Order: sequence, then C-alpha cells, then structure tokens
Amino acid sequence: MRGAEVDLDGVIAAVTEAGSHALKLWAGGETRVRQWEKEPGHPVCEADLEVDAMLRDRLQALDPSAGWLSEETADTVHRLGLSRVWVVDPIDGTRDYLRGRPGWSVSVALVEDGAVRLGILVAPARGEVWIAQAGYGATRNGIALRAGSMASLSGARVPADQLPRSDRDLVTVAKPNSIALRMAMVAADEADLVATVRWGNEWDVAAAALIVQEAGGTVTDALGAPLAFNRPDPTAFGLLCTAPDIHGAAVARLAPRVREILGAA
Repeated sequence: MRGAEVDLDGVIAAVTEAGSHALKLWAGGETRVRQWEKEPGHPVCEADLEVDAMLRDRLQALDPSAGWLSEETADTVHRLGLSRVWVVDPIDGTRDYLRGRPGWSVSVALVEDGAVRLGILVAPARGEVWIAQAGYGATRNGIALRAGSMASLSGARVPADQLPRSDRDLVTVAKPNSIALRMAMVAADEADLVATVRWGNEWDVAAAALIVQEAGGTVTDALGAPLAFNRPDPTAFGLLCTAPDIHGAAVARLAPRVREILGAA
C-alpha cells in the first residue's frame, strides 16, 4: 500500500468484530432489530447503525488521518480534501439480513487518491472473510482467489433470480442480496458476470471491486469506464464485474441498454 502503513491485522479484527456483533443481533436468522425505510424500497435497521458506529470508532482510531464515507453516516465535504478515506457499508444486503437469510456482509474499503488499496468483506452468517490488498492478491478464509477463464459470454454464470429474455443464453446461479458478495463470487470463480444498469453508490462496491481485480477479474461502470472513488458525488451509473475474457462482450451487450436508459433520463 502507498502512503503510511495501516495496521492490517487491526483492520481485519475491527471488521470481524463488527460482523460478529451484527451476527448476534441477527440471532441465527431470527433478527428482531427495529427496522424502517430511509426512503421507499431502501430498508435500514438498528444493526446498520450500530455496526456503522462500531466501525467508525475502531477504524478512525487505526487511521485518524483518514476521512469517512458510509451508507449510514451523513456525508460531508471534509473527506474530499483528504488522501485516504474509509468507504463503508455496515450491512450490505439488508434485505437478506432482515429476512433471516445469510446473503449479507460487512464491507470496508480504504481508498487512497481515488483507488482502493484495501478491501475487506466479512460475511459472518456464511463463515467467510474476504481480504484484498492492492498488489498482493485476494483471499477467502486464507485461500487465494482466481477469477474464472470463461471465454464466451453465452453460458456465463450470473447470480440472479431470473434473467431478461434477451439474456437467456446466460446461466443463473444462487444470488445473495449483498452486491458485494455477488461480485466476490466472480473473484472466487463461482460466477462470471455481475451487471447493473442503475445508479449505485461507492460503498456498495469499493471493497469487492478490489477483491475481484486482485483475483484477476475486471470491474468497471456499465459502459466499461474505470471506477474512481471518493468523488464529490460518490455514485456511478451501473456496474460491470466479469471474468477477464468476457468483459468486452459484456460491455457490447449492455451498451445499447445503458444509452437508452441514460437518454431517457
């Protein structure tokens, strides 16, 4: 990592502890935490806020110079003047969390000068810890990851409940609600393609993007442009996360749909 070194073991411990706390509140799939909607279709619960507070205390103690960008904390311009920023989703996949399903994770990334340098996903209900450092590869539970060698878009595995008629040549696989975990499946060669054609937030994808890239996969926006982080508006239109050899074909397939959506916006 560039810049001042960060205590990697300390960061892993902080994220793991936050995941364990979320798991206790989840209570083996029978969560009783208070829940509400921030806006229609966007659930949040007490666990999101408690985990967010835990992570902020622990991570800022490890690196007091770093800024903060989180789904559950009001954003400020302060982070824009800083080289390093923690980008956090305290519970990614809140719907699965509230439904008692295991497809949720705690996602933490350390961004430096617009690029992710450290990404950690903890999925305690699945017993998984995913770690990536820029230039040092990616692991799940200590085992090195390598994205798949799928060479044709047809037959690519996609974590999805169902696919549009125009994509019936793709193959559905089990879909966790956490988009970070769906991306991580590409890093682990359990999926070949994750794509969205809507606006998304940096905290949803920052940690997983590094995990995929360090495993040899490719991550861009929906039109194939590189992702940048800690931007004034921390959003991007769409996501394309693929095994390396099918990225170009995926961009070509998505491009007309993306342009139609953006043109109608």
